[in-house]
Amino acid sequence: MPRKIICLGEVLLRLSAPGKELLLQSARLESHIGGAEANVAVGLSKLGHSASMVSMLPDNSLGHAAVAELRRHGVATESIQWSEGRMGIYFLTHGTGPRPAEVLYDRAHSAFADAPADSFDWPVLLDDAAWLHVSGITPAVSEAGAALALQAMTTARAAGVAISFDCNFRSRLWGARSPQAPRILSKLCEHATLIFGEHRDIDFMLGAAEDASDDNRQRDAADRAFATFESLQWMAHTDRTRTSVDVQQLSATLHAREQSYTTQTHPLLGIVDRIGAGDAFAAGVLHGLIEGLPPQAVAEYGVAAACLKHTIPGDFNLVSRSDIELFLSDVQMDVRR
Repeated sequence: MPRKIICLGEVLLRLSAPGKELLLQSARLESHIGGAEANVAVGLSKLGHSASMVSMLPDNSLGHAAVAELRRHGVATESIQWSEGRMGIYFLTHGTGPRPAEVLYDRAHSAFADAPADSFDWPVLLDDAAWLHVSGITPAVSEAGAALALQAMTTARAAGVAISFDCNFRSRLWGARSPQAPRILSKLCEHATLIFGEHRDIDFMLGAAEDASDDNRQRDAADRAFATFESLQWMAHTDRTRTSVDVQQLSATLHAREQSYTTQTHPLLGIVDRIGAGDAFAAGVLHGLIEGLPPQAVAEYGVAAACLKHTIPGDFNLVSRSDIELFLSDVQMDVRR
């Protein structure tokens, strides 16, 4: 049996304006289930891994529908707990041309945000786990979320479970607690085996480096992270250039302690939905590391997963290994027959 990957975080209901409309331009909203960690869990499941979601959801029709959607995509949900309260929601307005997308959060005092840190039996949940995946969104939603993330990561580290942490700073979620964010995120990074983040995340947590070089700022930031966080073995990030909301380019870099591996740059033309692309990248990188791929191949696999996510509506990346391998093969075809 493959060892499982545990993903801790809030499962969300996404309500978005249809097409490229503004929010409530018409009396319709499209619904999807999502959330950063749930996106990673689904991405890993689609790539053939045993992914399990740990969360707290309201014991009502919305919460049960969210669990059913995760199960539909192969994610184990037995570790999700139920409580009174509400489900976290976010509203999305898709961007187009020069108009950027916009996200509005409605997550305060959700069932997950108010879940006590001792709600979960981490020694039991982490039994036979290979990885724990957490993001900086969990400590952003509440002080209880910060305590929950820290408890999960300290228990995992003590148990020898590898830890993946996505910095994912969201100023709108931290709100008045934003001044605490660098200290809290840095404390969580102390336990990470793999960090998803780039130079801006490291500067945010550790302070800007006075002698940073523009040419080598990503490697300089990685070196600072490796020097600061002793458990850290890998750091990964994407690099995006934008012509417009709909036309962009994407590459990625995987940093080891002694070397960096940068992918080729891929054009993104006619983007359908970029929400969840970073989580798709995380799932692709984790897949590569779990499968023991060479570092360059790990980076290429991650960026391929992220590129393909831009073609799929909703938060979840629903591509398979064969889809990613076809993308990486450079075989061009209009229809797969």
